[in-house]
Amino acid sequence: MVRSALFALLAVACATIAPPPPAAVFTAGAVATPAVAASSCAPPIARRERHVETIHGIERTDDYYWLRQKGAPEVIEYLAAENAYTETMTRSTFKLQDRLYGEMLARIKETDISVPYRDHDWFYYQRAVDKQQYPIYCRKRASGAQADDRTGATTSAPEQVVLDLNETGREHKFVELGASAISDDGSFFAFALDTTGFRQYELRVKDLRTDKLLPESFPRVDRVAWSADGKSFFYVSQDATTKRANRLYRHVLGTDPATDVLVYEERDEMFKLDLTRTRSRAYLVATSISKTTSEVRTVRADRPGDPWQVIEPRQHEVKYSVDHRGDRFFIVTDAPAVRGSAKARNFRLVSAPIASPGRAHWKEIVPHRDDVMLVGIELFADFTVLHERAGALPRLRILPPSGAPWEVPQSESVYALKRAQNAEFGAHVYRFIYESPITPETVYDYDLRTHQATVLKRQEVLGGYDSSRYASERIYATASDGTSIPVSLVYRKDLPAGPRPTLLYGYGSYGMSIPLSFSSNRVSFLDRGGVWALAHVRGGGDLGTSWHDGARMATKMNTFTDFIACAEELIRKGRTAPDQLAIQGLSAGGLLMGAVTNLRPDLWKAVVVQVPFVDVINSMLDESLPLTVAEFEEWGNPKDREQYEVMIRYSPYDNIAQKDYPAMLVMTAYNDSQVMYWEPAKYVARLRALKTDKHPLLLRINMEPAGHDGHSGRYDRIHEEAFWTAFVLDQLGITR
Repeated sequence: MVRSALFALLAVACATIAPPPPAAVFTAGAVATPAVAASSCAPPIARRERHVETIHGIERTDDYYWLRQKGAPEVIEYLAAENAYTETMTRSTFKLQDRLYGEMLARIKETDISVPYRDHDWFYYQRAVDKQQYPIYCRKRASGAQADDRTGATTSAPEQVVLDLNETGREHKFVELGASAISDDGSFFAFALDTTGFRQYELRVKDLRTDKLLPESFPRVDRVAWSADGKSFFYVSQDATTKRANRLYRHVLGTDPATDVLVYEERDEMFKLDLTRTRSRAYLVATSISKTTSEVRTVRADRPGDPWQVIEPRQHEVKYSVDHRGDRFFIVTDAPAVRGSAKARNFRLVSAPIASPGRAHWKEIVPHRDDVMLVGIELFADFTVLHERAGALPRLRILPPSGAPWEVPQSESVYALKRAQNAEFGAHVYRFIYESPITPETVYDYDLRTHQATVLKRQEVLGGYDSSRYASERIYATASDGTSIPVSLVYRKDLPAGPRPTLLYGYGSYGMSIPLSFSSNRVSFLDRGGVWALAHVRGGGDLGTSWHDGARMATKMNTFTDFIACAEELIRKGRTAPDQLAIQGLSAGGLLMGAVTNLRPDLWKAVVVQVPFVDVINSMLDESLPLTVAEFEEWGNPKDREQYEVMIRYSPYDNIAQKDYPAMLVMTAYNDSQVMYWEPAKYVARLRALKTDKHPLLLRINMEPAGHDGHSGRYDRIHEEAFWTAFVLDQLGITR
C-alpha cells in the first residue's frame, strides 16, 4: 500500500509513536487498548480568524470561515497537514489495513460478467477484468432464433465493446459514468462522464457502427433520452454554479450544439428537471420536481418536434409521476382521491386517457394505504409491477390485466430488492435483484405465467464464504415519544453471549431507505466477532412518508433521538456496551453522527463520519451552493427565525462544546460537490480546539479527484474501506 510522502515530513515533528499492541486472539469480551489512542503526536491546529455574520439579531462567529478559500495555498497546506497527521496516527494499523485489503480483495471474483439483458436486437452486459478498475460495457447481436432467450446464454455472436471506462481511467484518476442511452436502432450511444468527482458530466455520442466519437460535446449534462428515429435526442443541463438541472434541450445529430433548441427552462429554484423515456418507448417524460411538488410534461417519441403537453399543472405539495401503456397514462400520486380530503401520503396509482390526462379524469387503480408505501411502478404490455414498502422492507406485487394482484414471495425476514434491466415492454418474465445482509446479490427471472422464480446468477464470494454461518434479525427500540424504531442486525451465529463489538449505521433523511444489502467487505468485520446494525430512524422512508415527515423540518430532532434510542436498546439487551459501540454515517448520515456525538458523546467508543453535512446553518444560508435552495423543504430556511431556531438546536458545527468526545475519523473529498470539503474541515478544526479528551480526532481528505462517494475505481474503494474498517477495529480493541 502506498503511503503519503507527507507522512515522513510530519513524523519528524511528532513525538515517538507508541508501538502497536501485540495481535490479539479473538475471545469473548476481549478489549485491547487502541493503538492510535496511545500516540502522543501533536495534531495540526488551524489558525483562528474571526468572521462575524448577523442573522435575526444574533452574531454568529466562525473562526474557520477562511477554510472555504478553495485553492488558497494556506488551505492546501492545512489540509495536507491533516492528511499527514492522520497517516501518522494510523501508522500502527498499516498491517491491519493491508490484511483487510487482502481479505476483501480475495472474496471478489475479479474477472466476471453480468447477466446479459435483451434490448431490441442486442444483448447487453458488463465485464470486469482482473486488475482493471472499471467495468467494460459490451453487447452481442441476438439472432431471430433466440427471440425468447432473455439471458443471451447461447449467443455466439462476436462481442462489441460499447464503452470501456478503463480507457478513460488511464488518463484520469476518477471516472464515473452518468446518464447514458442507446438509440432505438442500436446505432448511437450517448453517455456522460465525470472525471473530477464534482458530478459535472460531459456528454458525448459514439457511433457504434464505426466505433468513433462524434465531434459534438455537451457540458454539465444530467439526463439524456433519444427520440424514436435516433436522429435526435433530448438532454437536461445543469446550472454552472448551483448544479441545478434546469434546462431541457433538443439536439439533432450532426448539428452544432450551440444551435440546440431550448425546449423548456425550469426557473423556480426549488425545482430540478428529470428526463425519462417510457418503457413502451412511445413517450418522453420531463418532470419538474421539488422535495414536495412535481409537474410532468410529455411528448411523443416519434414526434420530437411537437410541443410538450403538461399532464397536470403543478399544485403546491402534490407530487406525481407518469408512465404509459396503450391509450392511457399511468400516474403514481399523493394527491387525495377527493379534493379537499387528506393527502395520499403513501401514494396511490391512477390512470387517465392520453387525450385528457388532467386530474379531473384520473381513475383509481390502487388506493392509498396507511401501512404500505407505493414507491413506484414498472409497466409492461400485459402486467404492472408495484414496488412497495411495508414493515421497513421492500416488496414486489404483480398487478395483472384483470384479477387481484399477488406478492412475489421472498425467503428471508430481512432483505433488499433492486430493479434489474427489463428493457422489453412485451416480456412475460420480470427480472429483479435480491440480496440480504447474509445472501449475496442474486439475479432472478420471475415468470408471470407460472409464478416461478429462476436464479440466473448469484454473486460469487470467494474464500469459502458460507451464509449458513451468519444470522440476521430485526429488533425494535422505543423512541422518547413511544414510537417503535426497527433495528436490523447481522452477525456470526457462533458468537458467544454477552456484549459484542458493534458498528451501528444510520442515515435518516430525504425519505430514503438504506437497503439491507450484502457486502463481502463487511465479512471481515463479522468474522472478527463484530455485529453490524442498521437503525431505521425517522427521517428516512422505511415506514412510508409519515416516517419521513416524522423527522424533517420542525421535527428533525427525532432522527437523532431515535438513533440514540436504538443504541440504548442494544446496550439494554446486552448486545453491546458503550466501550464496544462504534457508529457510522455518510452525508446526511454524517450530520446524524455529528448531532448524536454532541448529544451523547459518552455512548460511543468510535465514530466514522463520511462526507458529513455538519455546518447546517452556514451552508443553508449560502444559496449559491449546490442543493441549498432545493433543500429548504427538507431542513428549513435559516432566514426564517422559527426554522432557524429548530436548525440551530442540532447543527453539529454550532453545538460543539468543551467536553470529552469519542475517537473520531472524518473523511471527505476535496472535489465533493454535494457537501463541500470545508464543512468537515471546519468541523474538525473547531472540535479539536474545544474538546477536552485525548482521543484521536482524524481528518482524511482525498485531494486527488474523488467525489461524494469516494474513489471511483473498485480497487481504490477497497483500500478506502480497509482504512476505515481498520480504524473501527482498532478502536474496538480488535487488532488481528
